[in-house]
Amino acid sequence: MIKKIKVKNSGIIKLQSYDDFPDGNLTIAESRKNIPFDIKRVYFINNLFNNKSIRGKHAHKKLKQIIFCINGHFTLNLDDGKNKQKILMNNPSYGIYLGSKLWHTMNKFSSNCVILVLAEDYYTEKDYLRNYNDFLKYIK
Repeated sequence: MIKKIKVKNSGIIKLQSYDDFPDGNLTIAESRKNIPFDIKRVYFINNLFNNKSIRGKHAHKKLKQIIFCINGHFTLNLDDGKNKQKILMNNPSYGIYLGSKLWHTMNKFSSNCVILVLAEDYYTEKDYLRNYNDFLKYIK
């Protein structure tokens, strides 16, 4: 379980979760309730069989998202330009709020890893900062 977030523009999101043993678990995300924005885009990443893969490698100028690991585990690396933090993502009830101006990468995926992302807006390429040095210049 994530105890504290050290980087700016980030935070912990806790979803409602119900253990319905032996019939599985139910986890609920609701816009403007435990998700602090209206959800306009949902995407997921799976089939991460190469545990040496690195995903993300970007920041957003304005977009806000929440990232969850709904199966398996991975490491989320956050960087606000001053502080860096590594977070083991392995509990589907907890997500990390990825605010704007936050460089993030994901790695060390389990083979059964499934990542779910909820975004506050539609895809816009011009919102991306895909080069780390450009990111550092942008946030100053």
